[in-house]
Amino acid sequence: MHRVSVVGASGSGKSTFARRLAAHLAIRHVELDALYWGPGWTPRPHEDFMGDAGTAMAGDTWVIDGNYSALQPAIWKRADTVVWIDPPTPLVLARVYRRTLLRAIDQAELWPGTGLRQPWTDALAPWKRDSIVRWSLQQRRSHPRRYGDAMSAPENAHLTFHRLRSRRDVEVFLGGTVRAQPA
Repeated sequence: MHRVSVVGASGSGKSTFARRLAAHLAIRHVELDALYWGPGWTPRPHEDFMGDAGTAMAGDTWVIDGNYSALQPAIWKRADTVVWIDPPTPLVLARVYRRTLLRAIDQAELWPGTGLRQPWTDALAPWKRDSIVRWSLQQRRSHPRRYGDAMSAPENAHLTFHRLRSRRDVEVFLGGTVRAQPA
């Protein structure tokens, strides 16, 4: 494994897994959300986001996490492995809500330099249209078709897919991975 795309719903554990995998492989971790979001919860200009993502993908080794459909074809074209973190929906919703609440309480900056902090409204009104909790549930509904179809698509034949459905799956996967060798 040299170039790994990690996908999954918000709260599934994809960023935590991606950081752990990158550390285990001793390669760079890129979180697409950190490249996408600008101050005031506004998306950065499209050209800047795409340019920064392109720079990240140009490397020989990386673990990139995120579900940005505009980038997925380019990322997967360069990737050799896709890991889909897909725990059960109740666990994902519990995780995303817990994370949202803790981030709202501590008000730590989510991505350095953005000034972004978790809004209390996400924790107090998780059913609101722009809540990360609601977003996660919507993502969960689309992923089985999106990633299931992608696994059998001819353009992805070069990829090795892994669907990890539990903490045990994650630990077994990490325990079985070996450090990346120079490409």
